[in-house]
Amino acid sequence: MLEISTEKVCFTIIKARAFDVKDAVTDPDPGSNASDDAMYAVLESHRDDPVEEELTSFISSLTVDEQIDLVALAWLGRDDDYDRNDWDDIRAQATDASNDRTAQYLLGMPMLADYLEEGLSELGLSCDEFEFSHL
Repeated sequence: MLEISTEKVCFTIIKARAFDVKDAVTDPDPGSNASDDAMYAVLESHRDDPVEEELTSFISSLTVDEQIDLVALAWLGRDDDYDRNDWDDIRAQATDASNDRTAQYLLGMPMLADYLEEGLSELGLSCDEFEFSHL
């Protein structure tokens, strides 16, 4: 049913959660010593944020079909009017909307991790079996 592996979706969920917790930048020019700044900068959404860069790179490296599945899963999880029986229609819509800005689109979606997780659940899948201890 899915072109993307559940493990890749779960990895995206984990990284999206790390990305979503970022806060607005309070000090655009933090000190050079992170410990002096109480490490607050790592919780802020800077332009060169490594979590955003990693997630963007990961999504961009997926095949077009895998990217379409991510978008379709997010849509499935976001809209209460959809269920697993609508998967083919949702995927067709995601295919029609597919472009080279999928990563930016998904990262701009508030609650992306929750939507992906709900989309997986709607299809009877979950991230429970995966351990990402290497993250």
